[in-house]
Amino acid sequence: MPNLSRRGALKLTAGMAVLGTLGLTGCGREDDTAAAKTSAEPIDDSPATGTISVWAAQGDADVLEKVIKPFKSANPDVTVTFTLIPNAEYYTKLQAAIAAGKGPDVAQFFPESQAQFLDPSILRAVPDGLVDPAGFFKSLWDAGVVDDVAYTVPWYAYTYALVYRSDLARKAGVEAPATWDEMVPFFKALQGAGARRGLGADNGWDLFNGQDVAMYAWQAGGSLLSAGGKWTLDTPAMVDALRYNASFFTSGAADTATPTFLDAQPYFVSGKTATMITGPWVVGQLDTAAKKDGWTASHVATAPLPAGSSGSASFSAGGTWGVLADSGNAEASWKLVRHIAKPSTQVAQYEAYSSLPAVISAWEDPAIKNQPLLDAFLAQLKNTRTFPRVTTWQQVATRMGKEMEAVAKGTATAEKAAANIQAYAVSLGTGAK
Repeated sequence: MPNLSRRGALKLTAGMAVLGTLGLTGCGREDDTAAAKTSAEPIDDSPATGTISVWAAQGDADVLEKVIKPFKSANPDVTVTFTLIPNAEYYTKLQAAIAAGKGPDVAQFFPESQAQFLDPSILRAVPDGLVDPAGFFKSLWDAGVVDDVAYTVPWYAYTYALVYRSDLARKAGVEAPATWDEMVPFFKALQGAGARRGLGADNGWDLFNGQDVAMYAWQAGGSLLSAGGKWTLDTPAMVDALRYNASFFTSGAADTATPTFLDAQPYFVSGKTATMITGPWVVGQLDTAAKKDGWTASHVATAPLPAGSSGSASFSAGGTWGVLADSGNAEASWKLVRHIAKPSTQVAQYEAYSSLPAVISAWEDPAIKNQPLLDAFLAQLKNTRTFPRVTTWQQVATRMGKEMEAVAKGTATAEKAAANIQAYAVSLGTGAK
């Protein structure tokens, strides 16, 4: 899970829409259940040989060279070279290298923003039997599947849950909210217990806010694309999602201006805010923000997201690996990907960088299982959905963020915002052929 989280990823994904699609279709359908299927010749168990070039974004991959030492020991005739690229430049440089025919053998991708690469002209299909698709969180595997062919293998995972001040909740005599209707009263109770605001809401009003309202639409029973691949963003469920998000601000539980993203943790530990809807990386960072070891254990709790009328679905995100179509050493490359997908390797990655495993069984390792604040994220990861696997999703999500700002600030109705989002999405299409 990236230390830079949402804002670091923003630098990585912003502008992707104008980089071109490299002729990709990105034509997956969100309402389809992506088949857990691979399509390619199997990879045997003989030792890997030759050179494998790996490109990845700085962050979780910084420790990979150390993490894969067992692979190199078991395959003494293989050389693995790493090129780590700043997040802000990663996809841009990767796309340029692919277009020039100078890409690596293996590249890192992000399941929430990899649709443009899921094409046989760019990536090889995952070989039959390389990994067990059912061993991963389903939405993470599905994010790499188009037309029943898998192109990526999940590496690490994250999703959103509630992170809240347990000390203030105890003082207020309240438990974490389980439904939408309980959300604002919970925030208000924490304010009554001493917090200035019940929720420290992200207010970048960008594609990440759009991702938030997308998961609220799922919780309200909506979808983002129809079974026929058409945008469905002006539905009653989307209107409910926009109103629900706006209620955080119109109630006074959250501020439309502060905290900024970088202020979120300092505000939380100081009591200026009492809840965050965020990813698991904060669990390991709050002691540092509080400048006190053990502060998190005595002041923080986590809970799955409250349920709307159709449940509490969140979105899945993280990291994946793919082997490029023009790789000169595909067999060894897939052997490396297979090693990274092993539960033991993903536990080692967690111990080295706190990246949470995409392989479900790895969560049973004591290093992870004995971290109670991660329980809510595990529960939530089992209830996640995949963003539309279409090349225009980033642009649409950004527009959703801008429209939800207008609703939160009271300058537009939820109905008008939903209509605007739909009209914009239809004007863009999905990038499908």
